Amino acid sequence: MHKNELPKEIIDILNQGTVIPALPLALNKDRELDVGRQRLLMRYYLNAGAGGVAVAVHTTQFVIRLPEFNLFESVLEIAQEEFNRFVKRTQKPIIRLAGVIGNTQQAVCEAQTAKKYGYHAVLLSVAAFKEASNEEIIKHCRAVAAEMPVVGFYLQPAVGGRKLDVDFWREFARIDNVIAIKMAPFNRYQTLDVVRGVAESGRNNEIALYTGNDDNILVDLLSEYQTVVKGQVFRKRVVGGLLGHWAVWTHTAVQLLEKVHSGQLNGDMPSALALANQITDCNAAFFDVANNFQGCITGIHEVLRRQGLLEGIWTLNEDEALSPGQKEEIDRVYEAYPHLNDDAFVKSHLESWR
Repeated sequence: MHKNELPKEIIDILNQGTVIPALPLALNKDRELDVGRQRLLMRYYLNAGAGGVAVAVHTTQFVIRLPEFNLFESVLEIAQEEFNRFVKRTQKPIIRLAGVIGNTQQAVCEAQTAKKYGYHAVLLSVAAFKEASNEEIIKHCRAVAAEMPVVGFYLQPAVGGRKLDVDFWREFARIDNVIAIKMAPFNRYQTLDVVRGVAESGRNNEIALYTGNDDNILVDLLSEYQTVVKGQVFRKRVVGGLLGHWAVWTHTAVQLLEKVHSGQLNGDMPSALALANQITDCNAAFFDVANNFQGCITGIHEVLRRQGLLEGIWTLNEDEALSPGQKEEIDRVYEAYPHLNDDAFVKSHLESWR
């Protein structure tokens, strides 16, 4: 499927910028897929105002693809059913993203599966290519892009990604079926490499930039990047977020992005930057920065559990749990920044979503 085959309203939403949460995996106490809770999460994100959802990504747990779990297709199908139900009821277009990983054979196969279930694009992680050259990775990306429109993914090394230089991003952006890039290296220098690569690719106005930098969400959204290429200034903004962090408190995230897009935060930049630091402080608790992100998935689950959206914090890895002190850190940011949670919104709608 080529990007020109996508509905115009989907491309418009992507380019204007929206909130795209990364879907967590809902399990019961036996660590089996909890279909009811998985649907509940999808209904939460869609009714909270998200413009899309990313499914089968890092937050959904990459191991869903392993034969002993075999949940990749099941999760795609459940999410797709909820997409269809919501769009039929509201007539609101929603961006449908599916995560794609692994070697070329696996990634192409996963892209074909995503296409089968009606997804619009794939979020392509190249973390499997730890020691590969730029040329090898670009060849891989072209193979996947031959199947589906592609959103690039700069995954931070701390959770399995690898460093990708400006030369890579320049060539990646030149792939015709690339429509956006999620920048999540958690590193200012590496984020700039992506922006510069896009500017130098000749496709600066064709590729939407999304922040995945959970440590710098609001600063990314407020920034304008100016890149000089052969004496010409190319301007670029990060238009939205595709974030694990926005898998919690999503309704508040939607309100935040609306304020950014409307310019409401521009009049008092010191207050906006103070808010940015509060959001980053919350992320440090949720993502377990103190323990090098070991509890990043269980931290998200813990917030959703407190809201009644998940039954527990179980993951497919039996050894995965909250890190020592992480619960107390989540308690702290809940108390410190009550204006950032959307507990009241969830509570008022939870029964109807069931």
